[in-house]
Amino acid sequence: MKHLKLGRGSNIGAVDRRTRRAYRAGMTRTRPWRKALIALFVAVVAFTGYHAVRTVSDAIYWNAHRDEPIERWMTIGYVAHSYHVPPHVLHQALNLPPMPDRRPLGRIARDSGRSMTQIEAILMYAIVHARPPYPPPGPPPRPYMRPASSTASPAK
Repeated sequence: MKHLKLGRGSNIGAVDRRTRRAYRAGMTRTRPWRKALIALFVAVVAFTGYHAVRTVSDAIYWNAHRDEPIERWMTIGYVAHSYHVPPHVLHQALNLPPMPDRRPLGRIARDSGRSMTQIEAILMYAIVHARPPYPPPGPPPRPYMRPASSTASPAK
């Protein structure tokens, strides 16, 4: 058996030193599964963040813009969206062409020679008649029928 030379010229521990140097220098083996795992993690975090932001924004603006009182600055499209009616119904009520009209209601009132209260009354009438009645009617009552008995009654 050879005598191991320990000391300054010893080769023991050289592997550990090389490994540590390579690790510090960033020369370790790359593992493709690790990159895929990191990419998957980033994708999951992005997906979760996107849906979290959407949920929070939907919760904040849940009822904020439903059935708002009609004002001068609103457009026909905004009123239609707020009251859940098709825009062409409001265009017909105001005798406007069916193309999109981005003018505010105050300008439409001024251009048509009407007051804003008249425009508001016309739009509310159209909205009420375009929506289904509230509350919606329930199903018709079902006639009560006795269950048929399995034994025949004796004839008298």
